[in-house]
Amino acid sequence: MDYKKSGNPKPNKNTPPHQEHNQKGGKANPYGATPAKQDLLERMKAAAEAKKKS
Repeated sequence: MDYKKSGNPKPNKNTPPHQEHNQKGGKANPYGATPAKQDLLERMKAAAEAKKKS
């Protein structure tokens, strides 16, 4: 008898226990959709102005 083949199969150890809501390739974060640098700069400037005012 081949005892190696008996029993339950072992689960893959390289998989996450659950899926993230913003994982790559999902609705919130599709592949190849990097935000524009201009948008980032605008948000950073707005945050700096808001911090200056307060």
